[in-house]
Amino acid sequence: MLRISAMILALALVSACGGGGSNPLQNTEEEETDTDTGTDTEDDADPIGGDRTLPPGTASPTPDTAIVRVEADDGEGAGVATGYDYDSATDTFYVDNLAFDGDNTYSRGTAVSSLAPNIAVYESDAPGIDPISGLQHDDAEYRAVYGVSDTGTTKFAIVRPAGYNDFGFRGYTYEREGSVTLPTDIQATYIGDYGGVRVYEGATGLDYVTGTARMSVDFNDFNQAPGVSLYVVDRHLYDINGNDVTTEYLDALMTANTQGVRPTNGLGQDNLPDINPVIRIDAADTNGEVTSEVFTLLELDNGSTTNLSSGNYYAIMAGDGASEIVGIVVMTGTDPRNSTSFEETGGFIVTR
Repeated sequence: MLRISAMILALALVSACGGGGSNPLQNTEEEETDTDTGTDTEDDADPIGGDRTLPPGTASPTPDTAIVRVEADDGEGAGVATGYDYDSATDTFYVDNLAFDGDNTYSRGTAVSSLAPNIAVYESDAPGIDPISGLQHDDAEYRAVYGVSDTGTTKFAIVRPAGYNDFGFRGYTYEREGSVTLPTDIQATYIGDYGGVRVYEGATGLDYVTGTARMSVDFNDFNQAPGVSLYVVDRHLYDINGNDVTTEYLDALMTANTQGVRPTNGLGQDNLPDINPVIRIDAADTNGEVTSEVFTLLELDNGSTTNLSSGNYYAIMAGDGASEIVGIVVMTGTDPRNSTSFEETGGFIVTR
């Protein structure tokens, strides 16, 4: 059993180590917010072929401007979080507009404080009070996952609840500060950390997910059919207390799929199934924004596959030569441990 150890340390520290090899975030700049909630049009984003749907945010992006995107409000709880803000002086995170999350201030996680060196976990300080009954909502816990690049140019935040019997009130945001200059004559490979959470419909609770994100972009053909791919490998699942439940999950998956091939890494160790991309001709635009579909599969012993989960990813390139990329993955599927639906939301920052 692996436990992600707690580190209650301010991000102003240059570095620190705790058990399990996790470190606090390296970047100490405060996160900026953007209140522009407009959406792209095809003219604004200048996509390379077909229609593309991006999350709401910067209304008229260009390669020379900062871009902020937020989760769309679906009228059922998704996308209601607003006012994301990080205070490096106190190592606290602030989120507004979520019911029963206390005073909107989130402190560094105790049982789980980090999912990767540059991806930290924060938890709501106190449960809220029901304004009608006056009772304290002890189970209405929230977790915020905040990632920032070493340069501070790209950031993401994900907020999800642990105490609802459905996906609950939630939100995410990802952003680029500054501009991007896209190469025209290279094929680039990016790598970085992936971290996020799973929430459930039909059960309370929350699990963390980790992994390694690998992204490739063929800038040689950018004016016609750019090749963009995103894979997330070496994936693990942890419960809200930091206990590794990957093997427990796979045991249930194999029980439900008796012809399945157990997912492992090259060393034979248990892993969640890899996240795979759908390659499409219009995935990227000249502003450096990318979106496409993703999915996970289970290989069967007869050579066929069965789909386990599916969804979308959204990303923004940043820097001179598109040196880094930030993005969000959102997938849904069914948890074999209890046959409940899950929503996995993970963030990644990759560099080349």
